[in-house]
Amino acid sequence: MPMIRRGAQVPARWLLLACVIATASAPRPARAADEGIVDVHTLPRPDGAVEDTSRPDTYRVTYTVPTGVAATSEATKKLLSADGWVPYVYPLDEKSSALTFKKGRQGLRASFTQARGQSAVSYTPNRIYSNVPFPDGATELVFDETRPYLGCIAPGALDAISAFFAREMAAMGWRKLTPETAARWPNADLAETVPNGVRVFYDHPDGDTTQFYKQKPVMLTLTRRDDGRTNVEVRVAPFALPEVLQADDDMAGLPRPKPTKSARSLGGASSNKREMSAAAMAELPAVLAFYHRELAARGWQEDGSAPLAPGDEVAIKISSAEENGVLRLGRKYDFTMISLTAQVKESALAARARAKKEADEKFLGDALGAAQQLIAADEARRKAQAASLSDAPLNARADSKTPVPLPETAEGVTFEGGDGRLEFSSTSTVKALSTFYRTTLKSSGWKEQPSVINQPNMAMMTFSRGGKSISMTVMQMGPKANVRANGSGLVTEAAKPAASAEVQANSSEPLKPDPDSPLPVPTQRSSKSLATTKMPGSETPFRRELAASIPAPLGDVLAFYRAELSKLGWQEKTDGATVSAERAQIDFTSPQGPAVLKLGRAKGETTVNLAQKNSDAAAKADIMPKAGQARLMLGNVGPNEASLTINKQTVKIAAGAGGPQSPKGPMLDLPPGKYQYALRLPGRPARTEALTVAAGEAWGLLVGPGGDVLPLQMY
Repeated sequence: MPMIRRGAQVPARWLLLACVIATASAPRPARAADEGIVDVHTLPRPDGAVEDTSRPDTYRVTYTVPTGVAATSEATKKLLSADGWVPYVYPLDEKSSALTFKKGRQGLRASFTQARGQSAVSYTPNRIYSNVPFPDGATELVFDETRPYLGCIAPGALDAISAFFAREMAAMGWRKLTPETAARWPNADLAETVPNGVRVFYDHPDGDTTQFYKQKPVMLTLTRRDDGRTNVEVRVAPFALPEVLQADDDMAGLPRPKPTKSARSLGGASSNKREMSAAAMAELPAVLAFYHRELAARGWQEDGSAPLAPGDEVAIKISSAEENGVLRLGRKYDFTMISLTAQVKESALAARARAKKEADEKFLGDALGAAQQLIAADEARRKAQAASLSDAPLNARADSKTPVPLPETAEGVTFEGGDGRLEFSSTSTVKALSTFYRTTLKSSGWKEQPSVINQPNMAMMTFSRGGKSISMTVMQMGPKANVRANGSGLVTEAAKPAASAEVQANSSEPLKPDPDSPLPVPTQRSSKSLATTKMPGSETPFRRELAASIPAPLGDVLAFYRAELSKLGWQEKTDGATVSAERAQIDFTSPQGPAVLKLGRAKGETTVNLAQKNSDAAAKADIMPKAGQARLMLGNVGPNEASLTINKQTVKIAAGAGGPQSPKGPMLDLPPGKYQYALRLPGRPARTEALTVAAGEAWGLLVGPGGDVLPLQMY
């Protein structure tokens, strides 16, 4: 059959004809035509082997045997060795559980896995790209078929092994280099001698065994041993390797050359200690020159020799403005082994600690300074707005159809009888509205329970009568006061079917996520708000909280959040989860930190509260509570010292504590629970309020200029 010269252009119709003939000729054409690939289906197997035929593969065979991996591996090694296969290990991979073999120009890899009390064995062909001969009976065989590299101990005298390699290398297509054939490498010294041995250089004009790439010349070194055997090494000739190495990507912020066979690192560019190790495919002088150049360019200086460790040929002390380090180089097989370590100096660590402290103090000062301005501005605004509210006594509206009377200044009244909720706004003051309801409800037989919140800008009242109750909150909201009331005393039976019909009407359309929302929320919503707590100037919040109201059944909203949060990588915690027709609470683990989803029912809609914490940001800002506890941070932007008593502890909060002049205010760690706390200021009666904290939460209590306390959940 005529042959087509490599590189010649072949007409397309010839290629098509060749493909048709090749397809029709044999069931395994590639293997039959490639003598470098072994037919793994013909190799010997241990007794009791059962082949896995579920996935037929021309170039791979897998079978199981009823023995453990260690016994199976040893049995397989003996079987293949008896069949002429010679086992070897890869350089730097001596502990691999897989077995590698060579037989002539063919290679084989056997891998093992343990499953259900038996072993699975896989045979895979391994192409020998750069073939060199193995002396018969050689031990401690280390071989890499890609460069090539061969290291072993031959069981024969130097002259006999030298004759073996001269004969076998020529048979494999290798030729001895001469001054003429080595002229392309100016640094080649073919006359180099070896004490107590011989050295010969070869090249392979035809490239590798596949003729895919040009084979570099190799150096064969044979040396006599005291026991009469011969050490053998075949490696790429040093003069064919690069003399000037280029830089690869840094590891742990430390330079490394290329090419490398393997590399690893510990730490990062900003770590107090960092390490980098690699096996460079280059001679030691070239690697040393690379580090002279790269370290100098990065501001490092060499401070003399360091003590040599086992395997070292070079050990150099190095230093920079902030770090001390050691560079170690040695030889193993045909690699230059690199170890580079760097440790931050004590003086630099102290400077970093000072810089962090100053940055933390500046952050706290900026944050509390901003809070002081915010509180002052808010107080001034509330005073101005309160001046526009009427303090005149109120009368009840005659047209009111709610279970409790409405004042004559009520505006925007919303009443949900099915859920027992009432809301409206008014131009009257908090005091006037509170007095109105205390008077009118008392005259109707309602009994008020004492409340600790009764301030000019906010009042909370609770009434009971005949087993029913009403909770009412009156709060100044800008230029008006807002009244919200709920409880069984406001429920009207006739309103319940209407609320149910509203839910059914709103449940037909599938909920769709809002693509512009930082936290998931459906586009079908009647309200939404997002609050974040973060450092000034930072885009990374400690905590994000989404509140929304969705006109859909609770089950539909819960299904929406389970699907959307799963897409974000949130994992649901099953322990502690509560789900019912009227409410649900589920804890999650998100990529940033812990999170919780709370759902409820109000005004015929499902209410959503979704809070997510960022653990890394909280730890960096030093507000992370201790495990199982809550953290309370106290500040005082008022002009006088304050005293706060909580959990049987009294803490003095100096004027300005937590502000720019005194960045760190007192901090307390509390077990989770509900706490009454009392705030005392000079010349004023004690103010008692309540705070509920949970494990893992961080709260701030900031005393304002007017003596008000602003609670804020930070984490």
